[in-house]
Amino acid sequence: MKKIILTGGGTAGHVTPNLALIPELREKGFEILYIGSYNGIEKDLITEAGIEYRPISSGKLRRYFDIKNFTDPFRVMRGFFQSRRIMKAFRPDVVFSKGGFVAVPVTLAARTLRVPVISHESDMTPGLANKLAMPSATKICCNFPETLNYLPKDKAVLTGSPIRKELLSGSREEGLKEAGFDGQKPVLLVIGGSLGAVHINDMVRKVLGRLLPDFDIIHICGKGNVSEELIGTPGYVQYEYVGAKLRDLFAAADIMVSRAGANAICEILALRKPNLLIPLPKSASRGDQILNAGSFEKQGFSKVLFEEDMTEDSFISSVNELWRDRESYIRNMESSPLSDAVGKITTLIEETCNR
Repeated sequence: MKKIILTGGGTAGHVTPNLALIPELREKGFEILYIGSYNGIEKDLITEAGIEYRPISSGKLRRYFDIKNFTDPFRVMRGFFQSRRIMKAFRPDVVFSKGGFVAVPVTLAARTLRVPVISHESDMTPGLANKLAMPSATKICCNFPETLNYLPKDKAVLTGSPIRKELLSGSREEGLKEAGFDGQKPVLLVIGGSLGAVHINDMVRKVLGRLLPDFDIIHICGKGNVSEELIGTPGYVQYEYVGAKLRDLFAAADIMVSRAGANAICEILALRKPNLLIPLPKSASRGDQILNAGSFEKQGFSKVLFEEDMTEDSFISSVNELWRDRESYIRNMESSPLSDAVGKITTLIEETCNR
């Protein structure tokens, strides 16, 4: 039986692509082991999927001064030796890394044991953890054509991001029923989410009266961000978080508004949903969402509104233009080569094992 170690963690974006690969890897007969951190989000997500999980020590690699910069290298070193012990016992044929700081000691350990590594970079430009893992990688998968310019040419492969199959199997009818809508108006799905989307949440509520005559609105606004005053507003439903029903809400949506995190926009692309992207500004990030949004706009997949340009009028205008031009966005997404990332990556994994 072929054996694979999956790794990646710190945020859901470093875990959900691995989750998307697991069913296909199981079908192909792989024995799967996951290496993650002791307390990261990946631990619960992976164990819930029924995958054997081994935690290791890891440290964050910071570009700014912090007292922990003096101690975290020792945590990474400890994680390196833990990873070596795990690999010697498990004897994997290949390691697949989705990135995040926990992946650094794992990929370094794989290199010393001559275990081939396939890594995946979600953003336009590689993050620090993936930069450190690059020398260990046999192949590096990516989401954007522009990313190929930042990767070693003999290692780079444009695959897109693995998307969970269940997200693509939603029911519009069930989604409308869940939201309490009758389907007479188009549905605008807004994914606000965490604190980083507070400006989007606030804007949607400011212009609600101008949107509701034309749209029913599903607003996923994040934990603790539900507006008590607006509960029960006809045509407007709020969720802190959506679990299994998310696929049905996606199916019900005609257009979407979202931040521009790489995994989120790749899911939107796979769903073929016309979308307005409002990337996090550079003041709140390293600028990767701005680059992600720019690439999707250039390829005709998305309309982009920068947060610094967002006013009530510009937001309303952008939503209306998105609805007006929706067919064009759908056509462009349907012609995208960034499809079946799960199939492309699992094929790459199998080819690597057979070398």
